[in-house]
Amino acid sequence: MRLDIISIFPEYFAPLQVSLLGKARLRGLLDVHVHDLRQWTHDRHRTVDDTPYGGGPGMVMKPDPWGEALDTIAPPPSVPATGARSIPAGQATDAQTVDVQTVDVQAIAHEQAAGAEHGATEGRRPPVPRLIVPTPSGRPFTQAMAVELAAEPWLVFACGRYEGIDSRVVEEARTRMRVDEVSIGDYVLAGGEAAVLVIVEAVGRLVPGVLGNAESVADDSFAPGRMQTLLEGPVYTKPPVWRGRAVPDVLLSGHHGAIARWRRDQALRRTVANRPELAAELDPADLDERDRQVLAEAGLPPGGEAVAGAGLPPGGKAVAD
Repeated sequence: MRLDIISIFPEYFAPLQVSLLGKARLRGLLDVHVHDLRQWTHDRHRTVDDTPYGGGPGMVMKPDPWGEALDTIAPPPSVPATGARSIPAGQATDAQTVDVQTVDVQAIAHEQAAGAEHGATEGRRPPVPRLIVPTPSGRPFTQAMAVELAAEPWLVFACGRYEGIDSRVVEEARTRMRVDEVSIGDYVLAGGEAAVLVIVEAVGRLVPGVLGNAESVADDSFAPGRMQTLLEGPVYTKPPVWRGRAVPDVLLSGHHGAIARWRRDQALRRTVANRPELAAELDPADLDERDRQVLAEAGLPPGGEAVAGAGLPPGGKAVAD
């Protein structure tokens, strides 16, 4: 999978060189390129923002640098590739000291189209990237979306700042590629960089080969299937007793059926307690008699709505993430 990230703070993405994703990059599973948006500016101050039309506080990111950046990284059919200058994640970014690399994006696109790992066939047109724009006004980022994005061969991330990116950038980009405006939660950050790190990690770990045990994602909270509207339950490791607190006996029993049942019970209870709105979305057809008993004990009656106060914060109203 190829990932292109555009930001005015390329150094923000140094974490992509460590841990799971860093290893995936070294193994060639993730091809990450970080681009400094200011390289597509043409004034001495390298300006990327201006005052908003209609007035109001704050600044808006100018469309010209963004348009040139996207044209360079993912050239439209009528624009020849001129070579995108990208900075390896984590490298210093001072314009006087950075030795940037030239990337022929069009050639990479052709290579991706021909790559067997993407199921391409000979003569197929180069793939078009999918553009991800983090914004509080976007649709919620979920595990289901992470699974969907992990199947894409090429993602481009646009990190906005200030009051956001001029809306015409997204409008124009939609004429030639799929664009998703995505929110990681009902809160506001100073920019899109932190959100992109969240999305890249959630997506990257799902790329085949990145995790040592691919089956480990099956029991993740929100994982497609039986865990889609459930939170993962508690986990334990050695020693069996720590500060007087013992690991539940069932986990030491070796009885795989009983262990699976215990873990599902705990997932149901934790979901009702911490995310009652998710528990209310459980499909009755997917619940067995034991599931219904556990839900009722946890405070979710057969009707599907949590009883008053069950699993809710003071005030009795669920708060969305």
